[in-house]
Amino acid sequence: MRLNEITYNGASPVDGYGPGFFRIGGRVYEGSVLTGPSGTASWGGYDDPSPLLGLAAQVDVILIGTGTELAHIPTALRSALEQAGMGVEIMNSPAACRTYNVLLSEGRRIALAMLAT
Repeated sequence: MRLNEITYNGASPVDGYGPGFFRIGGRVYEGSVLTGPSGTASWGGYDDPSPLLGLAAQVDVILIGTGTELAHIPTALRSALEQAGMGVEIMNSPAACRTYNVLLSEGRRIALAMLAT
């Protein structure tokens, strides 16, 4: 079996998560979080689309983790993100974290917004 070291070109991977928190790049963030090429910061959730839209020139796809259960996001938010030229993928937060890490390791232009539960 061949093992390869994973590199993350500037953005930090999700190291772990639990009820109400995410550990990204070794640092714990409580509450909802946005992470990507510009770093990691708290996110105000669906009512706070500005930080997501601000990533339009930097990412091709934004993953949105909806908490422990898969749920729809507001139609207006999805439309705004798609009109800004970003692909939008919705999944539960654990799946979003895993997918983000894989795509990040592949060098993809990606961001991750997660709701804490």
